[in-house]
Amino acid sequence: MALPTAHNTEKIILGVDPGTQVAGYGVIAVQNGGVMRLLQYGVVQLSKYTTYQLKLQKLHETMIRLIEQHKPDEMAIEDPFFGKNVQSMLKLGRAQGVVMAAALSRNIPIVEYAPRRVKLSVTGNGNASKEQVSQMVSHLLRAELDPQFFDATDALGIAICHHFHANAQPVVSSKKTKKGAWGAFVSENNDRIL
Repeated sequence: MALPTAHNTEKIILGVDPGTQVAGYGVIAVQNGGVMRLLQYGVVQLSKYTTYQLKLQKLHETMIRLIEQHKPDEMAIEDPFFGKNVQSMLKLGRAQGVVMAAALSRNIPIVEYAPRRVKLSVTGNGNASKEQVSQMVSHLLRAELDPQFFDATDALGIAICHHFHANAQPVVSSKKTKKGAWGAFVSENNDRIL
């Protein structure tokens, strides 16, 4: 669902909740003074594609289209979680990699957030339900969101979490890069780069 573009924006954040069947995305603009505004949100239905390669291609194409349309300054993505099903984790990792590759191909910085951290940042409860996240995202963005798009509201929650953490003062570290960012890894591990 596309909404009017914000003017005089300070930063545009693309939040992504990658998935192997459904991937959610949400784009917010953060204006001067920290006011957030919804630009677009939605889902990519991947279950209808017959091969995994085609699913990854469609996900990549959608991310590139969103990047070209909104020109985000940063991407926030859900951090991989650890589960018992290795095949599911491998497929999710590939989806996350495709999303990240789209951002990296356009030099967009990426920051990852654990699901619990997103829920805690948005709702104040690290164990919040998808319904609670959706309601709080709707409240924070002052927008009526379609409750059927939980993957999209999760993606908006990831973008909001990034905004909240991007504006927080560092507690201990004096480094300019955010913990968990690929840029931080690269700058701290130059000897590991080929």
